[in-house]
Amino acid sequence: MIVYRCEDTLESIFTAVYLAYEEKRDLQDTQLSLTEDPLLFATDVSVVADEEKAKKVIRTLVRRFGEKDYHTVCLALATEDTEKAQAVFRTIVEGLGQRPVGRSRVHLFDNLADDYVHKAFALARYANREVGHLIEFLRFEELENGVLYSRVGPKVNALAFLMPHFADRFSIENFVIYDDQRNLFGIHPAGKAWYLFHGEETDQPQPVWSGEEGLYQELFRHFVKTIAIKERYNWKLQRNMLPLRFQEYMTEFQ
Repeated sequence: MIVYRCEDTLESIFTAVYLAYEEKRDLQDTQLSLTEDPLLFATDVSVVADEEKAKKVIRTLVRRFGEKDYHTVCLALATEDTEKAQAVFRTIVEGLGQRPVGRSRVHLFDNLADDYVHKAFALARYANREVGHLIEFLRFEELENGVLYSRVGPKVNALAFLMPHFADRFSIENFVIYDDQRNLFGIHPAGKAWYLFHGEETDQPQPVWSGEEGLYQELFRHFVKTIAIKERYNWKLQRNMLPLRFQEYMTEFQ
């Protein structure tokens, strides 16, 4: 058995997929791993992320299966599951092994009876649900320099999916979304392309609000409290619809 030891990045995992085909490995006897756990009678191969090789895999996925399936693969790889690399690898192998019937396009996730395909699809669905929650629950604050700032703590690496959404809606705004679980910043300069930046442990931001931000936050909290109907409070339902882990980052609960 060949085990490709990858870093937990899209580039590293896609590089391993490329190498498995380039080196003509037995794909059924090849494994992608994100851990250092040893396997008996297996040959380890350390993967060095290669941007060009990763791009070739991406182009193949988009050409063969379409943007939607590629997006689903990226969602699966955004999770923290240690077995996601192998699930995605075997899903790609399964998809590339199929042949289209007529003009219909083969889709990566057609064969959900396959355990690996099912796992990759389930991971993507979990990540997509987390991104959807963040889009609804994310709150911006105005800093003293006029930049809009938001802090989030998602269970998945969601910034690459959040930034396009808010860049489309706030295209003329300078804004930053900070993932405090990964020390990762999504930065959008007004009128320009957004990008991601990995901070150091010492880069924990200490935002300073603008002069009116505190007033508007207090007004918003007062508004939320005023429209509530005491007789209809249902804390259990609220926690189901809005888990406690999101409330820490929301203005109305601070």
